[in-house]
Amino acid sequence: MTPRPTRFLLIEDDDDHAELIHMALAENHVVNRLDRLSDGAAAVDYLLNGVKKGREPRPDIILLDLKLPKVDGHEVLVQIKQDPSLKTIPVVVLTTSQAEADRLKAYANHANSYLSKPMDFDKFHQMIKDLDLYWSVWNQPPPGL
Repeated sequence: MTPRPTRFLLIEDDDDHAELIHMALAENHVVNRLDRLSDGAAAVDYLLNGVKKGREPRPDIILLDLKLPKVDGHEVLVQIKQDPSLKTIPVVVLTTSQAEADRLKAYANHANSYLSKPMDFDKFHQMIKDLDLYWSVWNQPPPGL
């Protein structure tokens, strides 16, 4: 059985970071889908009024920046994990923050993973490629998702 493409939802306000993520995902030659939202308010609306109500496709994984305009990433994470219909979507926090307080808060709010974006382009690029392989190939989600 051929696995279906993985649908990533990237919630990232930095255009350069978003482009790097898109490029790295494309290099793995796996036909995945990457949708992007650039602020926290749009993300909450998309998930609660779009995905939850069946108007938008359900992402298989969410890549979430913490430093977002309008609604910060911590609050977006809370909204996702408090909703019974969304809480099983894995959320990978992908941020420049290396602050222990941010990491602890993200895990306390049920983030599935916390990755600090390396400042080195090659390391960042490799991290995204590895993340793609893990979630698209190696990870085994619960049945029905």
